[in-house]
Amino acid sequence: MPKMKTRRALAKKVKITGTGKVLRRATGQNHFNAKESGKITRKKRNDVVIAKAEAKNIRRALCK
Repeated sequence: MPKMKTRRALAKKVKITGTGKVLRRATGQNHFNAKESGKITRKKRNDVVIAKAEAKNIRRALCK
């Protein structure tokens, strides 16, 4: 059986940590940010952990 290919588009959008958590970029960063409070703006800079059930499928698609 040949090796599975990694889904490159997905690999560019997520990061897998050393402990196995799957991280993605926070949503809503593109526009309309001037009206939001600084608290929300700072929160959006951080990566978000993807839910465990979804992370399982992502790891499978990334062959990890």
